[in-house]
Amino acid sequence: MEPELEQAIGIRIRTLRQEKALTLDDLAAASGVSRAMISRIERAEASPTASLLARICAALGLSLSAFFAEEGQASPLARRQEQQVWRDPETGYLRRSVSPPGTASDVDIVEVEFPAGARVSFPSHASAHGMTQHIWLFDGELEMTAGETVYRLRPGDCLFMPVGEGHVFHNPGDAPARYCVVLDRGGR
Repeated sequence: MEPELEQAIGIRIRTLRQEKALTLDDLAAASGVSRAMISRIERAEASPTASLLARICAALGLSLSAFFAEEGQASPLARRQEQQVWRDPETGYLRRSVSPPGTASDVDIVEVEFPAGARVSFPSHASAHGMTQHIWLFDGELEMTAGETVYRLRPGDCLFMPVGEGHVFHNPGDAPARYCVVLDRGGR
């Protein structure tokens, strides 16, 4: 991850935590991420994985898309070259926030390029209850686990699922998977 993005992530977490009057201990308890790790992320000494960042965001009442949305003047148009892109340091998956930032919409659209063999687990988290998502696969293969159920997606398939119950994304194929996540924060 680029140092500027690591620093921006740390500053954003600290700012959001302070705006909500949460201590490091409060955020650690709410997210299930250790106080030490949150502190290291805030100081840009550690790059959060997708799973860690999602847990922190959920505890702050945000989706990953809302977290990465730039503050400032809202525009109904988000040009591709201006969309926020983030790479998970653990799996290498590339996440592009497609939705125009700063709008009043409860829906976030994300494009993902998921490397062959990659796996990301998002544990159940109370802060994300009420949020739902559609996973729409464009290319490759995707195996989604929701609770005890495993779904095998092929290009063109779309899976609807709640976010708060936890799930696992896995690319069992030998080629990257490309898919869209349409996340509904449910009026959060």
